[in-house]
Amino acid sequence: MIIGTEMEEGYNEMVEVVKRLVENNLYVKPEKCKWKVKEVGFLKVVIGLEEIKMKEEKVKNVLDWQTPQGIKDIQKFL
Repeated sequence: MIIGTEMEEGYNEMVEVVKRLVENNLYVKPEKCKWKVKEVGFLKVVIGLEEIKMKEEKVKNVLDWQTPQGIKDIQKFL
């Protein structure tokens, strides 16, 4: 069964991470740990399985900005 194997591998990896943390006297806050997520926010970016991108709220104003109609509009944008 593939699903069972994947879950077992994920569990084994988690155990290895915790083991290395303990060996190096490092600790994590359980409420800050996330498991089985496809992407996670870190600082001002979102780190995913295949890409790193800016958080949507950080670039929303730039994406929603109207097309400049003249030099003054371009200067405002910059």
